[in-house]
Amino acid sequence: MAANDLPTSKPTTWKQVPRYYFQRELLPLLADLRLAIMLLLAIAVFSISGTVIEQGETPAFYQSNYPEHPALFGFLTWKVIQVVGLDHVYRTWWFLALLILFGSSLTACTFTRQFPTLKTAQKWSYYTLPRQYEKLALSAELDAVSLAALTPLLQKNRYKIFHDGNTLYARKGIVGRIGPIIVHASMLLVLAGSILGAMTGFFAQEMVPAGETFRVQNIFDAGPWAQPQIPKDWSVKVNRFWIDYTPEGGIDQFYSDLSVLDADGTEVKRKTIHVNEPMRYKGVTMYQADWAIAALRVKFNNSPVFQLPMSRLDGSKARIWGTWVPTKPDLSDGVSVLAKDLQGTVLVYGNDGNLLATIRQGTAAEINGVKLTIEQVIGSTGLQIKADPGIPVVYLGFGLLMLSVMMSYVSHSQVWALQEGNMLYLGGRTNRAQVVFEREMLEMLDTLEATAEQGDRPSEILETV
Repeated sequence: MAANDLPTSKPTTWKQVPRYYFQRELLPLLADLRLAIMLLLAIAVFSISGTVIEQGETPAFYQSNYPEHPALFGFLTWKVIQVVGLDHVYRTWWFLALLILFGSSLTACTFTRQFPTLKTAQKWSYYTLPRQYEKLALSAELDAVSLAALTPLLQKNRYKIFHDGNTLYARKGIVGRIGPIIVHASMLLVLAGSILGAMTGFFAQEMVPAGETFRVQNIFDAGPWAQPQIPKDWSVKVNRFWIDYTPEGGIDQFYSDLSVLDADGTEVKRKTIHVNEPMRYKGVTMYQADWAIAALRVKFNNSPVFQLPMSRLDGSKARIWGTWVPTKPDLSDGVSVLAKDLQGTVLVYGNDGNLLATIRQGTAAEINGVKLTIEQVIGSTGLQIKADPGIPVVYLGFGLLMLSVMMSYVSHSQVWALQEGNMLYLGGRTNRAQVVFEREMLEMLDTLEATAEQGDRPSEILETV
């Protein structure tokens, strides 16, 4: 609705009151540029906080990293984070309310300002009086020049031309008036995609040993309408997990060979993923995010292979996993086995804390009178699993935003001309790129002068602001 369509008289019935106050009070407030800027700044600030403060962690994590004494910045504690919702910023009601309010502001601005501007740009009239040309930004009076000589020059400069007798109107760059509208529409798409993702998406983490099959269960964060997105009729098997190491012993890359299984256990998709190369299936994306040591496969003398779980040692700055291996059938004695990576080397310590042996995978050592063989160090892959149905909408919005920004820089230029006897009155204006437009107009004037019958007669050029 255009601003000039707003009712000017007060309502006479109760039914007219809501419409009157919406159009006269609420709509202008929503369309206020200052409100839009404040909302955009608020969204930016809270988005930054959601990036700086870890999202979706456990209460113990925030209590450990954001204690009350001393409070970060004097006020930021784990209680503040959880009460305000800074641990899940993008799904809080107040953040979604900011997005909706900002979208309403963009919509109001589009209907009260952008559409009327486009409508005005599409309306035009012929200038039939010489004095009308003096009010234009650039105008000229040419003697002994015909209106017909101007038409091919305008066509050469890609103007759309309209004639009516001895008057002419030409324009180009109307797309520049459409650009701001598409800018607003693309921003609305980005906001809609963000809201859709917050309401219907989920985020999960799974630590799965190689060879195991799992379903998505360890969900850290999910929208209120995320249940349809959580996989229920398919599972994932970790066929293999391995790590490539640098010559210095550092981690170069870690990989997971994954298979998607349907309800009958049939493989429907298989892919080896690594960092920055995820696997996607039915709107769910699985990222390679972490790793761990899950278990140790050992033999005692000629016994069958036993698989013992390994746990990460608390309080250690390095990533070290350990387990206790019995060396007597009655479990009265044993050793501690430690591993720091998947390269296959483990350290064996006695009960007194002394190092007894260093054993590589596939080899054995005599420990407490028992031949201990390390068959395999089994790794676990850490997967981040996400679904965000709003991402395609956000990408579409960003694509349109880039296109519309380029469209907005197109100048909307208009030219009028009037033939009265031997005199040709010519003038024009543009909404941007004034210097380019003036150069274009002067080139056409020079060409018209060169083709005039009296080429030595000076033309009078009038410039007004």
